[in-house]
Amino acid sequence: MDTPLSTIAVVGLGTMGTGIAEVLARAGREVIGIDIDDAAARHAVTALEASTARAVERERITEEERRNVLARFRTFSDLQAAADADLVIEVVPESYEAKQQVFRALDSIVRPETIVATGTNALSVTRLAADSARPERILGLHFFNPAPAMKLVEVVSSVLTSPNAVKAVTALARDLGKEPVAVGDRPGFVADGLLFGYLNQAAAMYEAKYASREDIDAAMKLGCGLPMGPLALLDLIGIDTARTVLDAMYAESHDRLHAPAPILKQLSEAGLTGRKSGRGFYTYEAPDSATVVRDALTPLEAAQTAGGRPVSSVGVAGSGTMASGIAEVFAKAGYDVVLAARSQEKAETAKSRIAKSLARSVDKGRLTPEARDETLARITAAGSLDSFAEVDMAVEAVAEDLDIKQELFATLDKICKPGAVLATTTSSLPVVACARATSRPQDVIGMHFFNPAPAMKLVEVVRTVLTADDVHATVREVTAKIRKHPVDCGDRAGFIVNALLFPYLNNAIKMVEEHYASLDDIDAAMKLGGGYPMGPFELLDVVGLDVSLAIEKVLHREFRDPGLAPAPLLEHLVAAGCLGRKTGRGFREYARR
Repeated sequence: MDTPLSTIAVVGLGTMGTGIAEVLARAGREVIGIDIDDAAARHAVTALEASTARAVERERITEEERRNVLARFRTFSDLQAAADADLVIEVVPESYEAKQQVFRALDSIVRPETIVATGTNALSVTRLAADSARPERILGLHFFNPAPAMKLVEVVSSVLTSPNAVKAVTALARDLGKEPVAVGDRPGFVADGLLFGYLNQAAAMYEAKYASREDIDAAMKLGCGLPMGPLALLDLIGIDTARTVLDAMYAESHDRLHAPAPILKQLSEAGLTGRKSGRGFYTYEAPDSATVVRDALTPLEAAQTAGGRPVSSVGVAGSGTMASGIAEVFAKAGYDVVLAARSQEKAETAKSRIAKSLARSVDKGRLTPEARDETLARITAAGSLDSFAEVDMAVEAVAEDLDIKQELFATLDKICKPGAVLATTTSSLPVVACARATSRPQDVIGMHFFNPAPAMKLVEVVRTVLTADDVHATVREVTAKIRKHPVDCGDRAGFIVNALLFPYLNNAIKMVEEHYASLDDIDAAMKLGGGYPMGPFELLDVVGLDVSLAIEKVLHREFRDPGLAPAPLLEHLVAAGCLGRKTGRGFREYARR
């Protein structure tokens, strides 16, 4: 099978098939496009003409190169056209019946040495191969949408696949300018296997009315640096497609995290499949439009911006990176800030950290020396919480330990004036437990900043069942004034971001435990296939494996879902003291500074 794969047939000229055909034709392959629907074939030709014309306009290719690309792409309505192909890639609808029909027909059409690839991301490659007369030549070749832009290609082997076929297709992927990742045969493979579990949980979170669709999407974009929020991404992928993938994943894993959220079935059966139908989680200007339009669920502009308490001074309790970052944010926004630690020395050290941060901003031209001096002048370092007696808002950023936080809130209750808002930055502990340590639980709220606080735009505003409306309004107003984006959520473990992020990270660890894929391949798959700024193992090592394990345990304890149980490998690494970058070793080893 040492074929150069110079002639390639693409069966199914929908969006993905058309994109794959374009990638192949641009890379110098002779491409045979096959679709029983003449309209689909014409649309594929038109799409290629349009995309190559844009490339000429942008001076990426010449007019002659464009003509050559178009000449290499021919369309047919009969599978017989694949007779001379070195490789056939099928991209027909995601159904065993439809795909097996194609594979059986190809058995009697293509040459014995021709490789046949399925573009499935949800069905078993092994099952498809077993139904073929030559299962050794069948494998999975999973491109990502849009195929011309996305770098990742998952090369999927079954136990029946010939190594030579894998080698030939992997070489082709590299020649196309893609990054091939070798994976085994299981629903979702690497990228979709991790992505769709996360998307499913986001859909379930929305269905439970825990947070609005806008807040869920904003939280994951701003809190994790993702290019799209999960509900908008479900609309782009197609809600019916997502449900199909999740059904296949659940059939194999029996993990409740993969059981499709009922809302996916309801929307699919109502024909509300996302952008392609003009409505899904959001409403669009027209079918296939990316423009979201207002509907009955769209929040009113400037909602919840009235009725808050006046705030001009803020107390920040703590001396760590988060506390100093929060103090810097408030001071930059014009608030008088008292930064209190367990000793005057610790408070001064925290203020020095702020001075260094502001100096870096001056060096980078983001801040003037005058603004730096004014900001520092607004911050008073104090060695006791007694200095909070007159602040309008107190924000704690101490250790993530409930006993410590409850003791601190009991102290704030005695010191702070009546009407002061008391906020906790906890990322995983119950806010109401902090509130109950005071005599005024109505004044207590969660205000979860993300690290580093000066850079990260997101603040999760967490109200308990006891939080007063004007306290909630106050925190939203203040969050806007410090130029952060507030998202509302209820008082439950993980809030929005951590509740969606850490199960995804945990599932990535389980993939490694099961020897399904390597750290490098998983990280590459999520960066190249999902647009994530960091792969899961890069992120785990940055966050800290001990911190990650603690959050996993909290989620598992609260939701009692077996699928949320921390991966044993994570527990073993933490027990061994391998906590990530801060110790020089986590999932990877790092050079000591």
